[in-house]
Amino acid sequence: MKIRWNHRYVQLGVTAFLVIAASILFYYGIFHMKSLITGIKTFFGIMAPIIYGAAIAYLLTPIVNFLERKIIFPIFEKRNKTLQKKGRKVVRWICVILSVFFMFLVIYALVMMILPQLIRSIMNIIYSFPHYVSVVEKWLNSVVEKGWKLNPDMISQINQYSSRLQEYLTNTILPQMQFMMKNISASFLDLLVFLKNFLIGAIVSLYILADKEGFIAKAKMAVYAALPTKWATFLVHSMRFTHKTFGGFISGKILDSAIIGVLCYVGTSIIGTPYAILVSVIVGVTNVIPFFGPYLGAVPCILLILLVDPIQSLYFLIFILILQQFDGNILGPKILGESTGLSSFMVIVAIMVGGGLFGVPGMIVGVPVFAVLNAAVWKLIGRSLDEKDMSADAEFYRDIDCVDPVSGKVLPMPVKKNVSKAQEVTVKAEKNRIWSGAWDEIKRMFTFLVKFIQAKYVGFRLKQKNRRRRRKNRL
Repeated sequence: MKIRWNHRYVQLGVTAFLVIAASILFYYGIFHMKSLITGIKTFFGIMAPIIYGAAIAYLLTPIVNFLERKIIFPIFEKRNKTLQKKGRKVVRWICVILSVFFMFLVIYALVMMILPQLIRSIMNIIYSFPHYVSVVEKWLNSVVEKGWKLNPDMISQINQYSSRLQEYLTNTILPQMQFMMKNISASFLDLLVFLKNFLIGAIVSLYILADKEGFIAKAKMAVYAALPTKWATFLVHSMRFTHKTFGGFISGKILDSAIIGVLCYVGTSIIGTPYAILVSVIVGVTNVIPFFGPYLGAVPCILLILLVDPIQSLYFLIFILILQQFDGNILGPKILGESTGLSSFMVIVAIMVGGGLFGVPGMIVGVPVFAVLNAAVWKLIGRSLDEKDMSADAEFYRDIDCVDPVSGKVLPMPVKKNVSKAQEVTVKAEKNRIWSGAWDEIKRMFTFLVKFIQAKYVGFRLKQKNRRRRRKNRL
């Protein structure tokens, strides 16, 4: 027997099922938020190597494309040789391996530049600490020899704070040493887990890069299979715009930061700044963070130089301010251009929101994410305005007052009429007369209110006196 499906009832059943499922998920999310967050963290912990691999593959894609299209393929074209499918696969794997090797080479170079100078700076601070103590002792001895006497109140304050410091060290710091050691060991374990995930992610990125066109084709196929053609095309175009925005911003920002790091090393070497390589690497790496990055990198560098040479820290501060002005006004706009399409205010909002939600990675990717969302929102706004036969240019709305809801006509801004000086004087006099009359009325009402309250208060006091007299007469 053939079953006749009523599509209307099928749609109603699917809708009811989805509503019930969404209600159950919403209830679970509200009343089991901790377990939900734990589950999400566990999922991302399991998927971390794949996420790292996808991120590494995305960052290395420009290098792979450059090696293929600018170096290897032109060599074969000059020799009039056409690569077959297997040959292209071999070339792709060679380019992928070279790109990953280049990434590890850059990481190794950065570590070898930073780590020795960081250890040297820490050792110098440790070795210089007795010198700082001796300088303070000499100063105190000179104060005592000159016969300067401290105020008794100051001496009592010093004794009080020293006793508080001793209590804090014995009662707070020492009991927390075990907890601090646990945190240090946990941080060390987190570092090992990160290195493990990063290495596995690097291996995953090899396979993603080797067949990136295949992954993209399968993703498109799945989108067109799951969604209507109109929405699938919209999603494909949106993802293409997202890739263009992300790729342009991230690659441009990395290039900009590398140039700033090199310029910083050249400048600090010329002015004789201590730890020039370490300082330049810190400035270059933190410059990847838009807007706040240069200042976040400059502060620890200034403090580090200040311990060695205070004058050089001042020179470095002036040099960094000049360098950041050059980056913000000349170099950055040349490399990045208008890749984001965001105003300065929106850039600050994107950095603060991204940093608050996801830390330093959020500060880096917050700007391109906001740029994509901003473009998507304005595209939807433009589409809605086109359906209403209205302009999608913001300048058009500066000179209009509103749109008549009945006729649909655009009403211009009301124009102020030119008024003569005599009319202005008359208008001002009329305004003053109205305000003075209103003020007189307010004063009259206030006076009446005060007198009314006084009368009520006097009547209340008289009633109280009469009650007391009656009580006395009764007694």
